[in-house]
Amino acid sequence: MTVHKGVRFLKKDPVMKKIIDSVGDYTLKKRRHHFAVLIESIISQQLATRAADVIFCRFKDLYPKFPTAEEILATKKSKLRSVGLSSMKAEYIKDLARNVSQGKVRLGMLSKMSDEEVVVHLTQVKGIGRWTAEMFLIFSLERPDVLPVHDLGLQKGVRMAFSLPELPKPNEVEDIGRRWRPYRSVATWYLWKSLQNFSKIG
Repeated sequence: MTVHKGVRFLKKDPVMKKIIDSVGDYTLKKRRHHFAVLIESIISQQLATRAADVIFCRFKDLYPKFPTAEEILATKKSKLRSVGLSSMKAEYIKDLARNVSQGKVRLGMLSKMSDEEVVVHLTQVKGIGRWTAEMFLIFSLERPDVLPVHDLGLQKGVRMAFSLPELPKPNEVEDIGRRWRPYRSVATWYLWKSLQNFSKIG
């Protein structure tokens, strides 16, 4: 991702310039362990950041090093649940591991796919919807032009930035975000960082 070019482009928007000047440098680092990113994304769904972090750490502590798909498949569901995972999320993680182990999800090929191809490829896994795939595109593949319009944090950031009376709907976020093409991922990160509860990102 050409971050500096993106930041310069976004500064042409007065609203984004104010946020960028306040937040400072773009510091998001690419996360290369695709399997770990997807598991963490599944764990974090509908959870507060702190709670998700605790469960993810407990999950990692079940193994000497980050587990392979085969090691997760060999782990009893009850053991996964012991770290705080719901029955449903434990099944989602096992389904991801199953798809990876069987070669249905080819993590090594994702970087060669278009954004939409990545979304289609990942959402064949139970528990991975469009939002999770979009987080993967931003955090793990560093794609520059992703706008996760259903993300609550992004909606809150847009509401605050534009002094809207209520949370914008996804189509409203889409409309507003058109001005940030082709660097909507960078804009999303800055809008997240403008909120205090997203201070840990990057």
